[in-house]
Amino acid sequence: MTGTALPSDHRVVVVGAGIGGLVSALLLACRGLPVTLVDAAPAPGGKMRQVMVDGAAIDAGPTVFTMRWVFDQILAEAGVKLEDQLRLAPLSVLARHAWRGQAQTLDLFADLQRSADAIARFSSPAEARRFLGFCAQAKKVYQTLEGPYIRSGRPSLLSMGLDLGPRGLGVLAGLGPFASLWRSLGRHFHDARLQQLFGRYATYCGASPWAAPATLMLVAQVELDGVWAVEGGMHAVALALAGLAQRKGVDMRCGQAVQEILVRQGRVCGVRLADGQALAADSVVFNGDAHALASGLLGEAARPATPPTARKDRSLSAVTWALRARSSGFPLVRHNVFFDADYRSEFDDIFRQQRLPRQGTVYVCAQDRDEIARAAGGDGAPERLLCLVNAPADGDQPAGAGARSFDPLETDPCEQRSLALLRQCGLNLQWEPHQAVRTTPQGFNTLFPATGGALYGRATHGWMSSFSRPSAASAIPGLFLAGGSVHPGPGVPMAAMSGRLAAATLLAHLDSTSRSRRVHISGGISTPSATTVPMA
Repeated sequence: MTGTALPSDHRVVVVGAGIGGLVSALLLACRGLPVTLVDAAPAPGGKMRQVMVDGAAIDAGPTVFTMRWVFDQILAEAGVKLEDQLRLAPLSVLARHAWRGQAQTLDLFADLQRSADAIARFSSPAEARRFLGFCAQAKKVYQTLEGPYIRSGRPSLLSMGLDLGPRGLGVLAGLGPFASLWRSLGRHFHDARLQQLFGRYATYCGASPWAAPATLMLVAQVELDGVWAVEGGMHAVALALAGLAQRKGVDMRCGQAVQEILVRQGRVCGVRLADGQALAADSVVFNGDAHALASGLLGEAARPATPPTARKDRSLSAVTWALRARSSGFPLVRHNVFFDADYRSEFDDIFRQQRLPRQGTVYVCAQDRDEIARAAGGDGAPERLLCLVNAPADGDQPAGAGARSFDPLETDPCEQRSLALLRQCGLNLQWEPHQAVRTTPQGFNTLFPATGGALYGRATHGWMSSFSRPSAASAIPGLFLAGGSVHPGPGVPMAAMSGRLAAATLLAHLDSTSRSRRVHISGGISTPSATTVPMA
């Protein structure tokens, strides 16, 4: 970052050591500000967490590392190189896909032509050509939105229109007026299985393909730009950022919950910890679900910071099983997706019926798998797996009639349905009770209060959803927001970008000449060496 000299006594408290909070704390400390980072959890990472299962550490949150340029630029601002902090291995197989009762599987590759050839064998040459057309349009959408949306603060319909210009507006208009992702996929693909496969991109934002905007096709380009495995798991990303932040002077306090954000005369003045200790601050960055503020969870004075999120607008939650299991019968790669027959019913169950899906897609991350689909050791020993099924985000309903408990009476049948789907696709898993840790929406709500277990903030439903997320600057002076529930959205790179935007916005507010102007992060996939943050 560049800019004018900053006051060295401007104290900042960052609440929440998830990826957004870690990035904000790191970048602010690099500008010379005194920063304290507080988190209730015993270790940094937030949703990027690990659980111990049968003596093994298993990633139990995000499992995919993409958009490397985001982290290259963040670490460049901190004066280091990504490759010196983390060991990354690019994946040639992005994911393996299977369908109930079908022997055919479909791999997508980092190489575009390899994927097209695989689709030609799986479906037809005509469908392969349609796939190439789909990817070409996804690339245009990504290139169109990267600057005006992903790297810009405070997007609005007006600012987006001005930033996009006639050419960018033309690209979006080509998707169809207010088209959903599912509708757009129907224009690109004739094979329903491919519509199902690429419709899953909506779930990356916690949404239904039938309600998510067609712009989410840009995920195809994100994956083609590279997917990596991280040595030590995704949690290693959080640990690397936390260690670097501490070396830059951040006072990190894990295991200390914040009970209240303090406000005096309409401006933030600090936080109060659960043990009663008060930490004075001139600015606070809140890296948690924005609804926690609006619900009063951080005190009445912080309620006006951001509008509440209605229950109906919540994104997907999940039921996950972190396992040490023996697998057989199906050649797992690192990322595997198993589809059931009726895809639409999955989202009707979750968003309309508010129940665990009867025909849910199962994602399996095989965390010991290498590029040739062998388990580490190759001797049938238990391997580390994370299995995930989408679920409704109502893990916070109060006790009483009709309350959801997500107890074994509900989750055991879901587990059995999921295992039956895996068997129908050829995969058999075996484990002992002590080799599994299950997390439900109720568990996620306990970990991330006020969310109901929603893992992505607001669901990205409809074209206006892109403008409904809070921006980095809250309605309370001195209080700034980061995390997957705020702009630019959920996912590890987007949450990291939110932390970068929060830091840049805070710094802009310290500069009286730029506090009223939009923050814009320079650089991007096309200019990976850019490291400055001009206040556009």
